Amino acid sequence: MIEIQNLTKDFGTIKAVDSLSLKVPEATTVGFLGPNGAGKTTTIKILTNLISATSGRAFLHGTDVVTNPKEALAHVGAVVETPEFYPFLTPDETLAYLGSVRGMHAKDIRERGSEVLHQVKLDQWRKTRIGKFSKGMKQRLAIAQALLHEPDILILDEPTSGLDPRGMVEVREIIRDLKKEKYTIFMSSHLLGEVQEVCDRAALIDHGKLLVYDSIDKLKTISKVTKIEVVTVGAASDALLGSVTKLPNVRTVERVGGNVFLVTFEGQIDSRADLLLSIQASGAKVSGFSQVGLPLEMMYMDLVKESR
Repeated sequence: MIEIQNLTKDFGTIKAVDSLSLKVPEATTVGFLGPNGAGKTTTIKILTNLISATSGRAFLHGTDVVTNPKEALAHVGAVVETPEFYPFLTPDETLAYLGSVRGMHAKDIRERGSEVLHQVKLDQWRKTRIGKFSKGMKQRLAIAQALLHEPDILILDEPTSGLDPRGMVEVREIIRDLKKEKYTIFMSSHLLGEVQEVCDRAALIDHGKLLVYDSIDKLKTISKVTKIEVVTVGAASDALLGSVTKLPNVRTVERVGGNVFLVTFEGQIDSRADLLLSIQASGAKVSGFSQVGLPLEMMYMDLVKESR
């Protein structure tokens, strides 16, 4: 449904996107993950024909976005950067206007408008002026307008950015519901937990380069670096922490409490079991031994570190 081939975008001497290639299968939700400035929004703007690429190609439904943007984007809904609407219009009036711009018939706009406002849980606000809306409500309205013309592909640029916790939960619930309807969703984010929670696959980029692209389940197993919280019965001595630091595959040891310390460890499950045995052999009575943080987060931070 989406194919990017050797996409590059230069802004003077800055290479915002660097020979990026990836494919998004039909009915798949892909998280486009990276820190601020990684090239996510630039890539999305190229996909939606808001800016042109320096080189490379991008296809939607097999149609080249550069040479035939109208056809390529005909079945695409998008929310790019922070959505803004005329504050004196209502959701009904906004969708009527945007639907007419897309060439939709008035009857279709009314019927479809009711459907999408229900999807994004704005039914009771459809006659309220948007100037009274919270940022989260505007974000949901932005998703509604992206769905108005019944697209197959949704492109969302950091859909929960700047929202409070409740707004973030509401938008994520909408995305989960859309997944059930078999939309192909390409969403950028800098929130690792969000991508791990709602996406099927993740493409991790930094400085415009693709670091890794695979299923969430596969990416979780790729990571060899984990943080392990160790809780001991009684205080953990400095001597104990010093001996743990010298154990194989241990990167760092950090005390976080009198009887709690964190071990940054590189190794798979068997090696972690050996780590526990070694800590116990050092004389510690271990009452807790558990991984903390997200596997995807640890892997991503490791890959970003290697790419710099």
